[in-house]
Amino acid sequence: MDIKACGKCGAKWIDGQLYWSTGAKAKEEDLAGLVCNTLGDKQCINPMRGNDTGTTWAKRMDAINELDE
Repeated sequence: MDIKACGKCGAKWIDGQLYWSTGAKAKEEDLAGLVCNTLGDKQCINPMRGNDTGTTWAKRMDAINELDE
């Protein structure tokens, strides 16, 4: 079993699959949009850092606002 952990945020990859701290499978693009693109630095090991195709806090806020309309 290959386990990698990001020194910046603590995200964990097990055998190449990213998992949230809850144990749920995650997408590297979403981690990038929610964490890495804002807080990432040279410690960040997410290969999708800089990618903006995943979810972001702004996209989540837009979805919530649409529910209010």
